[in-house]
Amino acid sequence: MPSAQPRLLYVTDLSYQARGRRYCDEDIFLSSRLREDFDTALCHPLDAAALMDGFDLVLVRNSGPVLHYAERYAAFREAALARGVRVHNQLSGKADMAGKQYLVDLSAAGYPVIPTVDRAQDAGRLPEAAEYVVKPKLGADSIGLQFVPRDKLAEVAYDGVLVQPRVDFRYEVSFVFVDRTFQYALYAPRPDQRWVLEPYEPTAADLAFAQRFVDWNDIDRGVQRVDACRAPGGELLLVELEDLNPYLSLDLLTPQARDAFAASLTASLRGLLADSPAARSAA
Repeated sequence: MPSAQPRLLYVTDLSYQARGRRYCDEDIFLSSRLREDFDTALCHPLDAAALMDGFDLVLVRNSGPVLHYAERYAAFREAALARGVRVHNQLSGKADMAGKQYLVDLSAAGYPVIPTVDRAQDAGRLPEAAEYVVKPKLGADSIGLQFVPRDKLAEVAYDGVLVQPRVDFRYEVSFVFVDRTFQYALYAPRPDQRWVLEPYEPTAADLAFAQRFVDWNDIDRGVQRVDACRAPGGELLLVELEDLNPYLSLDLLTPQARDAFAASLTASLRGLLADSPAARSAA
């Protein structure tokens, strides 16, 4: 007999190698939990466009940096939007999903972001620092990142890159949300070990900081990770808003917290399934 459960296409690259992290373990856990509520099949991101019409939902998870297959990813997005495919995260994101231009725009608008410019004539807006970080706007996983000393800043060619001061931060912290609702936070107490994370108990001010960026973004159904650094003055500054395929570090959570996240993700997917076509097209 046909299954009564919705069909879920879980998009992941199980072979993707990351420093100090095993992305595939996270996907094995999540897909096993989602299988309780969905008929779930895993596929590589390069196969998603060809397979997605046979499913009710598409969940993009640890698919690796899309810049390695930019044309194929663009074709997937275009086809999914044209056919009204339900994709989670929704494809309306304004943050890393669309590149890093948002850091320039949010900085210019006065948001608490590491000061960011993308034009030589705006370099004077940056605070003085011993070094500056040059990042490709379409970069990911530190690909193409460079450090430039102050006396070489004028030599930077502003061609598809953004420039920020290298902040001497106290630590980095990440806040994970599902459908605009906070789930948990982790932080790296040692700045030189970005992926050695520990549980973090956010203050009300911390949560208000992170919520501001999640509410700014145009995603109602999806998982977002707000990455921030604690500046020397004590304030939080946005490092990035990951809204495409954020790694979640679920292995560092308690079993209860992992179960709670899986339940929230399941509810989010069911909510996306229930959304009317009119609501989706207006997103």
